[in-house]
Amino acid sequence: MLVLAVCGTSRARAAEVLVLTPTGHARAYDDRFLVMPAATPRPPHVVHAGMALASARKPKPRRHKPPTVTSVLTGMLKAGSISSSDYSRYRGVYGAAQSAARRLHGLRRSELSAVIGNLSQIAATGQLTPSRLPVLFETLERNREWWTSGPLLSPDQRVEFSGSQLVWQYYPGQGIELQVLGTFGKADGMYSAGPSYTPQLSALLQEMIPLAVPRSGGLAWEYYFHFEGSGLPWTSAMSQATGVEALTRAYEASGDPSYLSVAHQALAPFTAAPPTGVAVPTPLGTRYVQYTFAPGDAILNAFLQALIGLYDYAKASGDPLAQQLFAAGDREAQAEVPSYDTGAWSLYEPGQEDTLSYHQLVTGFLQQLCQRTQASVYCVTAQHFESYLKTPPVLAQVTNRVRGGARATLQFTLSKYSHVGIVLTQGTRTALLTSAYFGYGTDAFALPPLTPGTYSLRLAATDLAGNFSRITGSLVVVKPPPKRKPHRKRAK
Repeated sequence: MLVLAVCGTSRARAAEVLVLTPTGHARAYDDRFLVMPAATPRPPHVVHAGMALASARKPKPRRHKPPTVTSVLTGMLKAGSISSSDYSRYRGVYGAAQSAARRLHGLRRSELSAVIGNLSQIAATGQLTPSRLPVLFETLERNREWWTSGPLLSPDQRVEFSGSQLVWQYYPGQGIELQVLGTFGKADGMYSAGPSYTPQLSALLQEMIPLAVPRSGGLAWEYYFHFEGSGLPWTSAMSQATGVEALTRAYEASGDPSYLSVAHQALAPFTAAPPTGVAVPTPLGTRYVQYTFAPGDAILNAFLQALIGLYDYAKASGDPLAQQLFAAGDREAQAEVPSYDTGAWSLYEPGQEDTLSYHQLVTGFLQQLCQRTQASVYCVTAQHFESYLKTPPVLAQVTNRVRGGARATLQFTLSKYSHVGIVLTQGTRTALLTSAYFGYGTDAFALPPLTPGTYSLRLAATDLAGNFSRITGSLVVVKPPPKRKPHRKRAK
């Protein structure tokens, strides 16, 4: 999902962030607490900024004018839902952002406008509630600060602001957004760094806890930007469970039971079905899904991280609900995990192989569940996945004969996602030399028209971990069938 920070994997590395200072300068540094795998789970595509703004500026025709940000704030003030001081502050933030957007140009203007557009859309759909005001207007103000004084950003760049522990991330076409998963991952990193960092862990959670909102009868940390197929707002089992885990670790570090109280409230999304919650019932138990807007997705690493968070909280608190939620998820996960083992690599979701970093990430999660539960399926699968990092890909030639003079394909089988090269020669002449990436299963190279004869074949594959293998063979090109003479009709 989203670029994430998760502790507990042996292959984690510190992440570089840009920090914006009060003077408007940005400095880069490696946040030692913000560790991340080299690649991260994320939805397939970000909605183009123009699409998001169009939906905000040109809503579908209605009989009544949809609510606006200002009209919703005014309504809250009249209803007594917010104080006059809060009303003035939020109106000031909104007005400053609109004014800044008008002054800006190019990418800076479009990014800030996209964030304003998302906020307007949330208001228009009736979802701008008092509980969401703190996080939404914090997002708006941070974007105004960055796009008026900070540097332009590379996609997925993570940023922070002086005086704050929160982690933000740049999503092109959506501005910078609060990285819930990354922030809670940073909290885990502080816990792992030792007791001397407990004050910083507490300071981070003091910022994050007020940004939770009521959802599914409890609390959730939401995302307020578009992904393909998503509505606004949405949440994730992975980020929610990492939050539960961070709260558990804060309790263990400080002894403050209030963290467990918040963690209990954060269990609510695990009790509700999408699109409100993340729980998808199965015949065996429950699958906890990555995205509330995609209940059909079965992303293994997210499911396993959800179980780790639930387990750790249940063990620390003795909470019966957490124990039930873990047990239901554990039954389903133990049944599913073997199907993600191809015999040579891991699957991200059914039919889709992991990248190297996903493979390492899911291996680490399996190892953690093995340590916690001693369940053989987690332990054995983790051992398999670890061994695949040192196992060369297996190639086998399928096509041995083709017809000459026409285009054909040379099929081969491959055990895992790899970069495959082919060299086809006849004597000293090279007939084909090319390479491409292929997934596991049966694949093929397109062949040019070849003259009849016997060709020497070499296939070589390098997997994502750098393991190499090569096979040699031959390809027989037979003469094409003789062309039939056109049939002539007899003259009457």
